[in-house]
Amino acid sequence: MPKNIFAVLVLLVAFVSAAHAATLPAGFTETQISGLANPTAMDIAPDGRIFVCLQDGGLRVIKNGALLATPFLTLSVDSSGERGLLGIAFDPNFASNNFLYLYYTVPTSTRHNRVSRFTANGDTVVPGSETIILELDNLTSATNHNGGAIHFGPDGKLYIAVGENATPSNAQTLGNMLGKVLRINSNGSIPADNPFFNTAVGNNRSIWALGLRNPFTFAFQPGTGRLFINDVGQSAWEEINDGIAGSNYGWPNTEGPTSNPLFRSPLFSYGHGSDATTGCAIAGGAFYNPTMVQFPTSYVGKYFFADLCTGWIRVFDPATGTASGFATNVSQPVDLKVTADGSLYYLARGSASIFKVQFTEPVLFTEQNSDIAIALDSVTFVRDPFPLTTVLNFSPDHRTRIMLFGMNLNLLPGENASAVTARAEDAALNIYPLTVEFVGKVAGFDWLTQVVVRLPDNTPTGQSLFVSVTLRGHTSNKIRVRMK
Repeated sequence: MPKNIFAVLVLLVAFVSAAHAATLPAGFTETQISGLANPTAMDIAPDGRIFVCLQDGGLRVIKNGALLATPFLTLSVDSSGERGLLGIAFDPNFASNNFLYLYYTVPTSTRHNRVSRFTANGDTVVPGSETIILELDNLTSATNHNGGAIHFGPDGKLYIAVGENATPSNAQTLGNMLGKVLRINSNGSIPADNPFFNTAVGNNRSIWALGLRNPFTFAFQPGTGRLFINDVGQSAWEEINDGIAGSNYGWPNTEGPTSNPLFRSPLFSYGHGSDATTGCAIAGGAFYNPTMVQFPTSYVGKYFFADLCTGWIRVFDPATGTASGFATNVSQPVDLKVTADGSLYYLARGSASIFKVQFTEPVLFTEQNSDIAIALDSVTFVRDPFPLTTVLNFSPDHRTRIMLFGMNLNLLPGENASAVTARAEDAALNIYPLTVEFVGKVAGFDWLTQVVVRLPDNTPTGQSLFVSVTLRGHTSNKIRVRMK
C-alpha cells in the first residue's frame, strides 16, 4: 500500500496536543528556533549559517542563532503531497563561488522534480541566478515518493536521491531516474566513471545505485566518505543501506533484510510499529565525526537517524550493526545535521522548529577519532609527549605546565581558577592531583576554554596519563596525555 510521509504527518498533528522538548540523555540540553512552517530539509553553510527548506518553496536562513526575517528565496513549487522544496546542498567551493543547489517540484505541466543552482549574495539570492542542472522524469498523478536529498560527496560530485513516484517498477529499470541515487558533476554533466554510464542512455547514465523506494535522506561520513542511504519502506521495514556504486537494494522485489545475492541487504533495518525501536518512516541521518568532539567519545563514528512517526532519534554503530536510543518525544523529525563544533541539530516538522542539541557537561577536546588530548606545553607550545621538567620552558621552577582545551567550563562571576580541579590517573589507577593555575576563554572563541595545569613532582613518566577536570561537581571526560 502507498505511504505518503507528509500525509502521515498531518494525521499525527491531530493527535499531538502541543510541541514539546525532546527527552534527552543526562548531560544533554537543547535550544529551539521556531517559525519554520512545514520544513523538509536543511544544510549548514561553510560559515555556519543554517539554511532550511520549507515545503511551500521558501528557503530560510538562521544566522547567529536567529531566524532572519527575509527568506533567502521563495520558489514557485508544487507542494501537494510530498512535493515541494525538498533538498539543499552547498557547492564545495561555496566560499569563493557562492553556489548552492536546490531540489524542488516544478509546478507547471508536466510536473517533475528539478535540481537547480543558485548564487548567493550574502543572506539572499542573486535575482535571476537560477541555472537548471538536471530535469528529472515526469511525475504521475501520485504525489508521494519524491526523495529529495542532495549532497556533495568527497569526490566533488553531486549525489541526488530520487523516489520511485509510487510506481515500484521504476526502481528496477535503467530506463528512468526514479527510485535511484544519481551522481552528476556540479555543472549537470555526467561522470564517465558512473557504474551504468555505458549501459544506460541520456540522463539515465547519471544512475549510481537503484532499487530504492523513497530515499528521503542520506549522509556521507566525514573522513571516510562512507555513504549511508535511508530508504523509507512500505509496510514492514525501514532501512539504512550501505551506499556503494552499482548496488541494487532490491525494491520492490524485497524489503528489509534479504539473502538474495542479486540485491544488497541493508546494514540495519527496523520494523513498523509505535514503540521505542519501531516506526513508519526513517528520516534524517548524520554521522558524528565533527571537527571538535563535544559529545562523549562513545558517539564518535556513530550514525544518528530518526523516525518521523514515533518521534525518536537513535544511534547506529557501524562496527557492531546495532542501534541504541538517544532522544524521544521529538515532534516529527525530518532531518539531522552535525556541525563542526560537535552540536547535533534536528529539524522537527511538528514543532515548526529546529533544535540544537549540545552536551553541557565539561568536555576536554581530543584529536579526531582518538582519546589523545589536544594539549600544549603552556610556555613553549610543543605537543606531547611532555617531559616532567625542562629548563627550556622559561618558568622559574622548570615544571612543565600543560594547556588543555575544552568547553562547558565557563566560570561564574566571582569564580577563578580555584573553581576547577584536575587530576591524572595512571595505568595502575593511581591518582595524581594536578594544580590548576589558569582557566580562561581563548580570544576570539567564546565557546573555547583553556585550562593550564602544573604537573606535580611525583608524576610518573614513560607512560600515558588520563586527565580530567571537575567544575562545580561535574567531571569531564578522560583524555590521554603522553609523558616522556
